[in-house]
Amino acid sequence: MEKHVNAIIDWLRQQLQKTGAKGFVVGVSGGIDSAVVANLIKQAAPENSLGVLLPIYTKPEHMTDGQKVIDQSGISSLTLDLTDTHELMYGYIRNQLEKKGDFKEDTDQIVGANLRARLRMSALYTVATNYGYLVVGTDNAAEWYTGYFTKYGDGGVDILPLVDFTKSEVYEMAKHLHVPETVINKAPSADLWENQTDENEMGTTYARIDAYLRGEDIPEKDKEIIERLHKRSAHKREGLPQFRRS
Repeated sequence: MEKHVNAIIDWLRQQLQKTGAKGFVVGVSGGIDSAVVANLIKQAAPENSLGVLLPIYTKPEHMTDGQKVIDQSGISSLTLDLTDTHELMYGYIRNQLEKKGDFKEDTDQIVGANLRARLRMSALYTVATNYGYLVVGTDNAAEWYTGYFTKYGDGGVDILPLVDFTKSEVYEMAKHLHVPETVINKAPSADLWENQTDENEMGTTYARIDAYLRGEDIPEKDKEIIERLHKRSAHKREGLPQFRRS
């Protein structure tokens, strides 16, 4: 794992040289992936790395874990509470849709959740532009394969240092980097709504997804879920469709 960590740190430094950017910014959620990334970018650019806490109706325990990551990694930090922004923006859009009679109640939760992710992305890019930094994504191999990220939300980033590592490998990396135990042991959650967890939303487990990616046998039900998620999310991983004149 030390070999992998050192390779990622070298790669991050190469991205700065390649792009001319001055440093890195990552959204710190209190989850394991962003905790690992915070540690990696701090080591890659000690004086030019920033972790941003972006609460939107966020539970106090998630904020506490996020602050633990900030303290443990030693990264500079900024807190931007976007709760009022989300409430104002989504409330306005919902109100206008309701006036037209077009508001779909059954999509309310996912629409509001996706807006949370996209507001966080917009905030990160605003901060990144101010500093001349790159926005660093936190998606691992399991999330990338299944499309478990919001298009132009947490998927709206400049670089992805963890995308070649399974979730189990990210856990190993977190232990190697001395990420706080409370962060390592908590159930993975994108913090999109009350009591939301990644695995409940996906309908399978990270362990099963990791096994599938390694070419191992898993229950047929889980295999069908993973392949369906992969197919349905293909548009998130591919370039934009472009019409070309013949």
